[in-house]
Amino acid sequence: MDLPLEHGVSREDHADGLAVTIRPAVPADLDALVALEHAAFATDRAERRAIRHAIRSASMSLLVALARDGGEDILVGAATLERRRNSGVARLSSIAVAPARAGHGLGALLLDAAEADARDHGLTRLRLEVRADNGAGIRLYERHGYTHYGTKPDYYEDGMEAWCYEKALAPD
Repeated sequence: MDLPLEHGVSREDHADGLAVTIRPAVPADLDALVALEHAAFATDRAERRAIRHAIRSASMSLLVALARDGGEDILVGAATLERRRNSGVARLSSIAVAPARAGHGLGALLLDAAEADARDHGLTRLRLEVRADNGAGIRLYERHGYTHYGTKPDYYEDGMEAWCYEKALAPD
């Protein structure tokens, strides 16, 4: 699925019938992104200054998912990608979905958008880490063709190990 992010992406969220748009984050999204981070993660949360940096960074993409609800756009998810100069590999450092929207396909939509963003930047591979106890995340990545290639012991604040995944991105 090719998602041209420079103009935003829309898809009908079939779980609740609300339109979902994905676009790059802007500074006005900062408060909502901080609130999402606190709602979605019990530990290992990105701090406000890190989120602000991601919004402004030329070497990162912070994508937001907005749902139209009562005539208002509500931030319901986000994905953060990191890129290195002279590397063909991007790192998906986070996907966050508002707990009330979990299980409705937003994680898959954000993952598709992250892959499209990486391809748009000329990258050929996407890597990520996921908590070893995050069954839903692991299933999402494996369904999307990611291969488990290693572990990082004691990776998260609470001592949980991370499973490392990678996917070769097909050219457009």
